Amino acid sequence: MDPPPMIHKDDADEDDENVKQLQQCSSLYILLQDCLVNSNRNWKVCQKEVQDLKACNERRQNIKTRTNGGS
Repeated sequence: MDPPPMIHKDDADEDDENVKQLQQCSSLYILLQDCLVNSNRNWKVCQKEVQDLKACNERRQNIKTRTNGGS
């Protein structure tokens, strides 16, 4: 049996940076990625994960706005 294909190191590093930027939403991002892989990138199947990530990001933005004195 052939080993799984290796991810290009630059791609993996870029993905890591993107996940780090999500801060507390990173686990939801990873769940979404897992869903997409398992469903052959069928976004319709992964709508719960999409909505969970969207809600987390909106909460994070609201906290950031309040912290920075936004209106």
